[in-house]
Amino acid sequence: MTSDVPSPAHLGARAAYAAFAAFAAFGIFWGAWGAALPALRTEAGVSEGQLGTALLFVGLGALPSMACTGRAVDRFGLRVAAWLLAALAGAGLLITASADGAVLLIIGMLVVGAASGAADVAINTLAGRAEHATAKPLLTRSHGLFSVGVVVASLSTGALLGTGLPLLVAFAVVAAVMLALAMTVQLTSTSLQIPVRNKDSGARMEAREEPAGARLSTGLLRRISPTSPLLVVGLVAALAYAVENAHQSWGAVMLTDVFTASPQLAAAAPATFAATAALARLSLAPLSRSHPTAMLLGGGTLATVGSAVLATAPAVTVALAGLVLAALGTATLFPTLLSRSLRGTDPAEHGRATSKVATTAYLGFLLGPAYVGLLADSSDLRGALVGVALLALVFTVAAAPISAWAARRVHTPG
Repeated sequence: MTSDVPSPAHLGARAAYAAFAAFAAFGIFWGAWGAALPALRTEAGVSEGQLGTALLFVGLGALPSMACTGRAVDRFGLRVAAWLLAALAGAGLLITASADGAVLLIIGMLVVGAASGAADVAINTLAGRAEHATAKPLLTRSHGLFSVGVVVASLSTGALLGTGLPLLVAFAVVAAVMLALAMTVQLTSTSLQIPVRNKDSGARMEAREEPAGARLSTGLLRRISPTSPLLVVGLVAALAYAVENAHQSWGAVMLTDVFTASPQLAAAAPATFAATAALARLSLAPLSRSHPTAMLLGGGTLATVGSAVLATAPAVTVALAGLVLAALGTATLFPTLLSRSLRGTDPAEHGRATSKVATTAYLGFLLGPAYVGLLADSSDLRGALVGVALLALVFTVAAAPISAWAARRVHTPG
């Protein structure tokens, strides 16, 4: 009689396929989005200032959906990730088809933000569950696939739009690819479904046996207080996200304003940052699981040095070298923190745990570019990037001891 439980090798392959497909789809959306923003601004008929204001509503839509999605994933299972990726593809089609004026653009941004925030939590939960089941560094590698998706989709979407293809058609291509990847997630994530109830005994049955000590008191993860270990980890992760998005958002502006670079050369800044992040995440993934403290200290140090090099760069080549160092440093910080946080949690509550860390961390992603802008207004862009280096330094000092403290608290039944 054959067993319905998949072999460890088969489970590992399916877990990797599910996580990688999910993050590739997410990266494809955001790579296409970045390349399409100038065309979207033109189609909506708004100014740069109006576009900037509208983009704030992506974050406003994302935060509440991120806070709620974890419980939905724990309740309905990992297939929610596939549904939300499909919803994100639909949101992209909706905004490109209907954006006409500032009001409709803002509504579209809210929808995109809500779908993106929910998908973000769901796919991180999926990758965290896959890493838990296989004991392989799938979270960091999945984030690497996200970066690969960003690079490929941004270049491909730019090429499609460069041929004169309508924006809606370009996003229809993006949506088709995302739906194919979402279907892959739907089909391959079923082997990771853990919480199932036996109706006769009420006992929880597992798709595969969990390691001893991996479970956690249900009440612990539900506590929400300023000293909740997962919220504190989220605040530390917010520093990492702030540094990462500051460089991703302002790198091209730095080359343009300080070195009067051409648009083509300026575009090398975000592309260089994303490509370096992808390589770092894919190559350093095993260390993020086996040596998390070293990765946090080393990553924070590289991010600090890279930010300082970029702020003081005398030439474009030196500035790009600073971006490479900063990307190498920041690439693995969030997945390392999240992986360490989830290691002691009950797999049935990974969604809520991920939601708590990711929602708090996302504040840094939103505020990082604004932080640079405010500092640049009071000094200049070089001074603002020194401020980014200081944020990276604070992260370097705080990340290892705080994540270790949080890991002890999460592992302690309460």
